[in-house]
Amino acid sequence: MTEQYVRDLRQVDPTWVAVVGGKGAHLGALSRIDDVRVPDGFCVTTDAFRRIMAQAPSIDDQLDQLSCVDPDDRQAVRTLSERIRRTIEEVVIPDDLAAAITGALARFGEQAAYAVRSSATAEDLPTASFAGQQDTYLNVVGPAAILQHVSRCWASLFTERAVTYRRRGGIDHRTVLMAVVVQRMVLPQASGILFTADPVTGDRKVATVDAGFGLGEALVSGLVNPDVFRVRDGEVVAKAIAAKERAVHALPAGGTREVAVDARRQEQPALTDAQAVSLVRLGRRIEAHFGRPQDIEWCLVDDGFRIVQSRPITTLFPIPEAGDEENHVYVSVGHGQMMTDPMKPLGYSMWQLTAMVPMQEAGGRLFVDVTRRLASPASRAGLLDALGKGDPLIRDALETVLEREDFVPSLPDAGPGGPPAGGAPTPIPTDPALVTELIERSRVSIAALERDIRTKTGPELFDFLLEAFEEHKRVLSDPLSIQAIMAGMEATWWLNDKLQEWLGEKNAADTLTLSAPDNVTSEMGLALLDVADVIRPLPEVLAFLREVEGEDFLDELAKVAGGSEARDAIEAYLDRYGMRCVGEIDITRPRWRERPATLVPVLLDNVRIFEPGAAERRFEQGRLKAQKKEQDVLSRLRALPDGDRKADETQRMIERVRTFIGYREYPKYGIISRYFVYKQALLKEAERLVRAGVLPEREDSFYLTFQELRDVVRANRVDDRLIQQRKEAFRSYHELTPPRVLTSDGEALNGAYRREDAPAGALIGVPVSAGTVEGRARVVLDMAEADLEAGDILVTTFTDPSWSPLFVGIAGLVTEVGGLMTHGAVIAREYGLPAVVGVERATSLIRDGQRIRVHASDGYVEILP
Repeated sequence: MTEQYVRDLRQVDPTWVAVVGGKGAHLGALSRIDDVRVPDGFCVTTDAFRRIMAQAPSIDDQLDQLSCVDPDDRQAVRTLSERIRRTIEEVVIPDDLAAAITGALARFGEQAAYAVRSSATAEDLPTASFAGQQDTYLNVVGPAAILQHVSRCWASLFTERAVTYRRRGGIDHRTVLMAVVVQRMVLPQASGILFTADPVTGDRKVATVDAGFGLGEALVSGLVNPDVFRVRDGEVVAKAIAAKERAVHALPAGGTREVAVDARRQEQPALTDAQAVSLVRLGRRIEAHFGRPQDIEWCLVDDGFRIVQSRPITTLFPIPEAGDEENHVYVSVGHGQMMTDPMKPLGYSMWQLTAMVPMQEAGGRLFVDVTRRLASPASRAGLLDALGKGDPLIRDALETVLEREDFVPSLPDAGPGGPPAGGAPTPIPTDPALVTELIERSRVSIAALERDIRTKTGPELFDFLLEAFEEHKRVLSDPLSIQAIMAGMEATWWLNDKLQEWLGEKNAADTLTLSAPDNVTSEMGLALLDVADVIRPLPEVLAFLREVEGEDFLDELAKVAGGSEARDAIEAYLDRYGMRCVGEIDITRPRWRERPATLVPVLLDNVRIFEPGAAERRFEQGRLKAQKKEQDVLSRLRALPDGDRKADETQRMIERVRTFIGYREYPKYGIISRYFVYKQALLKEAERLVRAGVLPEREDSFYLTFQELRDVVRANRVDDRLIQQRKEAFRSYHELTPPRVLTSDGEALNGAYRREDAPAGALIGVPVSAGTVEGRARVVLDMAEADLEAGDILVTTFTDPSWSPLFVGIAGLVTEVGGLMTHGAVIAREYGLPAVVGVERATSLIRDGQRIRVHASDGYVEILP
C-alpha cells in the first residue's frame, strides 16, 4: 500500500508523469544521468491526491462553478480558487497515508530539513512549463510540518494563477492531478538558473547562467539582480556582475529569512568563470538527455553542483530540420503572406506542395531557406532588395546575420543560388487586354479543376490532386502573369522615386492608383456594400440578421419578408468570394461559404454606416481623385526644365500602373479558389473515414499532412496518438511568436527600423498608403468581432484579403505585419486609406479606444494624450 502513495525519486522514470507529475518525473530522470547529482527524496503520488479529493464531496460542485467562470473575471476566479484551496487544506490526511509519508521521511532522516514541492501532471511538459503556477516550500523540518506543507501543495493546484493559466490553455481542471516532491534540503553557497539556450534571442549555442548567493528564492522573487554569464563553445563570452545586497538563507529550526550580504562580498561574482563553464557542460549533458533546451535550477555546495529542477524551455521557437550540420538562414513565409498564425499540418503541407519554392515547417509556420542565395554576391543584392521592398525589417534582420562574417560563407558566384531575386522579367506592352486574358486563363483552369475532380474519390483523388498541384504551379509561374505583376509594381516604384526626385512629393503613386480596374480584392469590399443596399430597405431581414447565431441562417432567412431577395444577394456574393477567410493560406481555416455568419456583422455595419449607392460612389470618387492627381502632377512637371519629357514618361507610367496594379491581387484569388475546391474534395474523403469509424471527426484530418492523409485513406487506419499529439502541439504553437528571420542556431531576428526622423515615443513602421489621419483606435484581433464606426482606425496584427470588407468603413490602418506590396497595403492604397504597417507590438502598445494619429506618408504612429 505504501508504494501506492510514496515513490523514491530513484525509482521514477520520465514515463511516470501521471503518477508523480511533471516535476517528479523530470527529477527522477535527472537522477539517472551520469554525473548529475539530485538531492535525495521521494514523491507523494497522485493516488494520494485523488484520495484527498474524494474525501471532500463539495469539491465537485466547486469545480463545476470554477469551470463556468470567465478566466478574465479575476475576482470570481480568486474567490472560488481560495474556497477550493481551503477545502483541500481542511481535509484530514488518513492515518495510513500519513504513515506512508512519515515512513519515507524516516528513511532519509526524520528531523532533517526538506524542500516540499508541488508536481502537477500538467507541469514541466514539452509544450507548457506551468512554471511558478503551484507552490514550493523550503527548509521544512519535522513530520507534522511536512504533512501540513504536503496539504498546501495539493491545494496549490488551485492558486488563482494556476487556474487562470489552465483555463486560457483550454485544460480541464479535473484532468490535472497533483503529486508532491519531498527532497532533502540543500544549503548552498550560491544558486540560480541555467538556460541551455539564450532565452531572449533563442540561440541554442549560447547558454545563460543567472547566479546569486544563498538560496535561489532571492533570484526567483526578484529580491536581487543576478550575476549573468553567457557561455559559448566552452568559454565565458560575456558577463555582468550585479551588486547583490540581500540573500535568502535557511533557518536552523525551519523556514527561511532574508539576510544582508557583507558589503565586501556584494560585488564579488557568485561563480568563477570556470564554475560557470563547468555548470554549462553539465547542462549540455542534461539537454542531450531530454533532447531539447532546458531551464535548470542549480545549487553550488562545497563539492560541486546539485540540480534541483530541469524543465523544457517552452518559449523558444523551433528550428526547421535541415538534415545537416551546416549553417542555415530562414525567412518567414507568414510575414510575406500576412498570416503569422500557426497552420495545421494539412494546411502547411498543402502550401508546401503548391508553393513555387521549397519550404520548411517549424512551430506550425513555414520558412524558406535563403542561405545559398545570401552566400552568393550575385544573388544576395537582388534577394535583399526584393525582401526589403516587401518588409524592411526582414532585410535588416538578414543584414544583421550577414554582418557576422563567419555565419554565411561567401560563394564565388551565383552558382546554386540562382538568379537574383526580384529580377525584372521581359517588359510587356501596356495593354488592358493582357489582364483580361490572364483572368480568363485562370477562370478556365479553375472550371476544369471543378469539373474533373467531381468523380475522384479514395486513392485516385490523391493521385489527381498531385497532378492538379502541378497545374496550380504552372498557372502561378505563367511568364505573362509574372510580367503583369512586375509591370504594376515597377511602375509604382518608378512613380514614387521620380515624383519625389522631381517634385519633392512622397508616395505619389498611392493617389494615382486609386480605383484601379481589375482589383478583385477591393471589388470584394465594395460588393458587400451592394449587398447592404439590397437588405437596407428590408426591416424584417435586418431584424432577423441581428439575431443570427448559427451558420444555417440562409435557409431560415428565406422565410421572412424580403428574405429570398436578401438570401439571393448573399448567395451571389458567396459564389464569387465565399472561398475567402481570415488566414486563408491555411486550407483548414473555415471559409465564408462554410461560415457565412462571419460576414453578418460587417454587412450590418455597412447598412448602418453607409448610404445607398456607396460602392459606386466610392469607386468613382477614387477614380476622379486619381485623375485629378494625374493632371496636377503632369502640369507641375511640364513647368520644370525638360518638363515635357518628364511629363510624357510619367503619363506612360501612370497608364501602366493603372493597367496592371489591380492584377497584383488576382493570382492570390486564384490560389484560394483552387484551395476551396481541394478542400471540399478532401472533406468528403474525411467524412467517408468518419462513417467507416477511422476518424472520430472529419476535422481530425486537418492534423495530418497531405501525405499522411493519403496513407490513411489507402490503409483505412489512423494513428490516434499522432492526431492527439498534433492537437497538443498546435495549441502550444499559438503561444509562440514567429520571427521574421530564423537561423539554424535558433536565433530569432525581427530586425529594426534604423530611423531618426520620427518624434520621440512614436511607433515606427512602413508607410504604405499616404496621408495623415487622426481618430479612435479600434484594436481588433478577430474580424468577426470588429465593432467599427466611421472614422475609426483599425489596429490589428495582420490583414489578408479577407479583411477588405472592413476597409470600406474605416479611416486608417495600422498593422504589426506587412510591407509595401503585401495585400493589406495594396487595398489600403486602393481605398485611399492612410496606412502604416510593420509596427511592432502595435496591438499591445495601442489600447482599444485611444486616440492616435497615423502619419502614413512618413511611416509612424503617435499615441495622443
